[in-house]
Amino acid sequence: MVSESDRIARAGDYVLGLMNDAERERAERDLEIDPAFRDAVVQLAERMHIFDRADPASGEERWKQITQRIGDLPQMRSSGLSDARPPTVIRSLSQRPYGVGLHTLGGRRGFVAAAGLMVAFALGYLASKLV
Repeated sequence: MVSESDRIARAGDYVLGLMNDAERERAERDLEIDPAFRDAVVQLAERMHIFDRADPASGEERWKQITQRIGDLPQMRSSGLSDARPPTVIRSLSQRPYGVGLHTLGGRRGFVAAAGLMVAFALGYLASKLV
């Protein structure tokens, strides 16, 4: 039984033409009898087809096209391969936060709220002891 990674590596070698004659003939026989290997070859061939659509170019220009396409992938945006601008990051807020929450209690109001809660808990504790 062949593992999935071995099957994909072998399919990649077949699609890219990296096999010798004996390996290629065996792979072509396996294409007829092994549906998993056939699916792996078809998937890789479809993925490699995007390079066929590009205009024929010299080696240096071809590598620029390849790195540009790889850099345009969403998972590669932070690598610096793409010419796209990095996403905007909020550095600071132009206005103070508005609303209800811990971020709104600061300074004097926060101290008064904390002191009020401590007094309320202390009174509740004393009331429970007296009853």
